[in-house]
Amino acid sequence: MDPSATDGFIEVADGHTLWRFEPTFMRSNWTCIWGRGCQGILDHPAEHLQQGCCSVGAELTDIEEAMTVSALAATVPAHLWQHRDRVDADDVFSDAERSNTKVVDGACIFLNRPGFAGGAGCALHLAAVAAGESPIDWKPSVCWQLPVRVEWEMQPTGIEHATVRRWSRADWGDEGETMAWCCTEGPEGEGAYVGEQPVVESLAEELAGIAGHAVYVQLRAKLSERPTGR
Repeated sequence: MDPSATDGFIEVADGHTLWRFEPTFMRSNWTCIWGRGCQGILDHPAEHLQQGCCSVGAELTDIEEAMTVSALAATVPAHLWQHRDRVDADDVFSDAERSNTKVVDGACIFLNRPGFAGGAGCALHLAAVAAGESPIDWKPSVCWQLPVRVEWEMQPTGIEHATVRRWSRADWGDEGETMAWCCTEGPEGEGAYVGEQPVVESLAEELAGIAGHAVYVQLRAKLSERPTGR
């Protein structure tokens, strides 16, 4: 069954930040099943489109991230990027605000569709691998962090709580109510809990990228102190 989130969080202190991790998700065997049964986030199941969570483009956190994505995109060769010719005056962004990547034919401009000779999936991801680099250094943070969500809340004590948990339908806002599928919760999401490793191991690079290596090491140690399992 889809693990619940009823138990407490595992906490790791790091200076003025208290990291709080959802243990059931960290121990679960969730894995991304893009291209292997992922139904996507449209208002109807659409496994055949292989859009995953890329249907709405990627939201950029700030102008610095937008500029990094833009600079890296300029290095991606056409044979790895199906929609490279759709870059225009707004670059790879939906508008001059540069807060979202452009949507082309119903999905992110970086998403290569099934059958593309250079490979289906994120062009930035493919280019990073081709360059021998980590995809998390190339892709927008929201892309490589999903389905992990971080919520920040400053406490009266001056300590900021960073709560790390799985995304839920509610986190998608109004769109979440009409999405045909959410891979992290509900009966329909059970199909994604089929990984061979717990999330704390399978998403090790992502978790370290979010919280820092030292915090990640402590998280693993704390998780090992308790019984593992789904």
